[in-house]
Amino acid sequence: MGTVSVSVEDGLKTRMNQLQEINWSAVARKAFEEKLREVEILKELAGKSKLTAKDAQELSEKINEAMSKKFRGM
Repeated sequence: MGTVSVSVEDGLKTRMNQLQEINWSAVARKAFEEKLREVEILKELAGKSKLTAKDAQELSEKINEAMSKKFRGM
């Protein structure tokens, strides 16, 4: 299995350390997998559709915002 290092602000790391029961690697893995799926879907759609690069970027930003809200609620 490969290793990825992620930098977070000190305050966030402190808060994460207070929740030792959470497997932060698993949380990050899931987020990476979901983001990859989103990008793969967007690339497939872009290849088949008449969306412009700007349209695809706007859609991606909306998806990112929705995912961010979802993970903040965890």
